[in-house]
Amino acid sequence: MVRRQYEYLKQEDVDHFMDKGYIVIHDAFTKEKAAEWTESVWVRLGFDPNDKKTWTTERTHMPCHRKEPVATFAPKAWAAMKDLLGGEERIHTDSAVWNDAFIVNLGADHWEGDDKVIHPKDLDNWHVDGDFFCHFLDSPEQALLVIPVFAPIKPRGGGTYISPDGIDLIAKYFAKHPEGVFPTGLSFTPSTATQTCDKVESDPGYWSHLKEIQSCKVFVEITGEIGDVVLMHPLMLHTASKNHTRVPRIITNPPVALNEPFNFNRENPDDFSLVEKKTLKAVGVERLDFKTTAPRKFVVPARVARQKKLLEEEKARLEALKEKGANVEVASSKPIAVA
Repeated sequence: MVRRQYEYLKQEDVDHFMDKGYIVIHDAFTKEKAAEWTESVWVRLGFDPNDKKTWTTERTHMPCHRKEPVATFAPKAWAAMKDLLGGEERIHTDSAVWNDAFIVNLGADHWEGDDKVIHPKDLDNWHVDGDFFCHFLDSPEQALLVIPVFAPIKPRGGGTYISPDGIDLIAKYFAKHPEGVFPTGLSFTPSTATQTCDKVESDPGYWSHLKEIQSCKVFVEITGEIGDVVLMHPLMLHTASKNHTRVPRIITNPPVALNEPFNFNRENPDDFSLVEKKTLKAVGVERLDFKTTAPRKFVVPARVARQKKLLEEEKARLEALKEKGANVEVASSKPIAVA
C-alpha cells in the first residue's frame, strides 16, 4: 500500500494521532516571537509579576490585540494543520491567523504546595470546545483543538489535561444525535441529553462535570516549552488543571474552522482527512453517511461580553503606558467571538 505523502507529518506522527488523537509540534514558533507577544501581558492583566497578592484571578481568558498568519508565526504547525485536515483548501481563511488572546493560569494560594493532589477525574471542567455553536459529528466550526505554549509548563503547573479515550465517547454520542447538541453542561447519555439544537440557550457554557469521565482510563497532562504547539482532534475531552506551582502558564486556544463540514462518506477513501479517519475509527466504522436533521445554529456565549469589558480595561492600561513612551500594541478591533 502506498502511504500518503504529507508536508510535515511523519508516519510516527500519523500513527500517534490515529491512536491518541493528538500530536506535539516542538519549536513551532520562536522564543523571540513569544517574548514579543507576551511582553505586555502583566500590564494587560493589571497585576504585579513580583507580587502574588495582586494576582486576583486564578485563570484569565484575555481578549486579543494583535494577529499574525499562522504560516509566518508557526510554519511547522501550519503545515501539520494542513496535513491533519486534508489540505489548505479545506481550511477557512479566518483560521489561518493566530492572535494573542492568552489564557493565563496563575494558580491560587490554596492550590500551592506538593501536598495538593487532584486526580484528573476529579477536575471539574471536562468539556469539548465550541461554546458558540450547535454541535454535530461533522461540525466544521471546531476542526482542531490547538494549544500553542507561550511560557514553560512543568508538571502540576496548570497545563491542560486531556483524555484521549474520551474521543470515542463523544464521537459515538454525536453519531447517535444528528439533531445536534448544544454544549450545556449535560452528561452525554440519551436519558440526560435533552438539550438539542431546537432549544436555544442564551449561554450554552461548557459540558462541565461530565460524569462519563469516570469511565475514561487514559489521561495526559499537557506540559511543554515555549514554542510547542499541541494539535488535537476536535472531540478531545479536556479540562483546565490547577496550577500548584504558581509559575504563570500562558497559552492560547485558536479555533480552526473548515469551509465545509467534515465528510465521512467520501467516494475515494484516500480523500479522508486524518481527523475524519480518527472520527470514523472512534465511531467504529469505515465510513458513515452522516446527515444532520436540524439546522446549524450559532449562539453568542456570555464570555464575549466579559472579553469586551476586559478589552476596554486592557486598552486603558496599555494607552497609559504608551503615553509614557512605551512601544506597545493596543487593539483597535473587537474581541474575538469564538472559543
